[in-house]
Amino acid sequence: MGMLEAGGLEIVSDGVRVADQSNPRGYYEDERVKTLDQDADKSWLEAARGKAIKIISFLLKHLPDTHNYRVIFMHRDMDEVLTSQRKMLQALGASPQPTADERIAAGYRAHLDAVQDLLATRPCFDLLALSYQDVIRRPAEQAERINQFLGGGFDVSKMAAVVDSALYRNRAPLR
Repeated sequence: MGMLEAGGLEIVSDGVRVADQSNPRGYYEDERVKTLDQDADKSWLEAARGKAIKIISFLLKHLPDTHNYRVIFMHRDMDEVLTSQRKMLQALGASPQPTADERIAAGYRAHLDAVQDLLATRPCFDLLALSYQDVIRRPAEQAERINQFLGGGFDVSKMAAVVDSALYRNRAPLR
């Protein structure tokens, strides 16, 4: 989201969830997104046309077909995701159970398969899949891919400049 903002795209964010040690640059979230699966009134999406909204993959299926969506889907190594989640839970005072990692990973992989099917079969979605590692290793190249996907006109150099490899703390070996 920081890349999109730096490039000149307006972000839909309410600022409720503030930056913390897990995400020092902030979360770029809007609380209305969290109720997409419960709230029948999605009229606020109309005002978000042409802007970027962060939506977790679980909630994509609740977006109405009455709009077109360009989805930038960031793929990340499963071990990195699990490590990151454990650290966030520990920071919140919870006690994550490492023995549950394989079960969580299997469930998450199944979820990702379902999301890929959803994005491929609903005509309202256009998809750009990115690798988190590729963004870290080659930010200018990936920024240009995003720029092209979104129709051009964004400041690619500013987009690439906000990528901070120092924030890549839960690394799997680069491939």
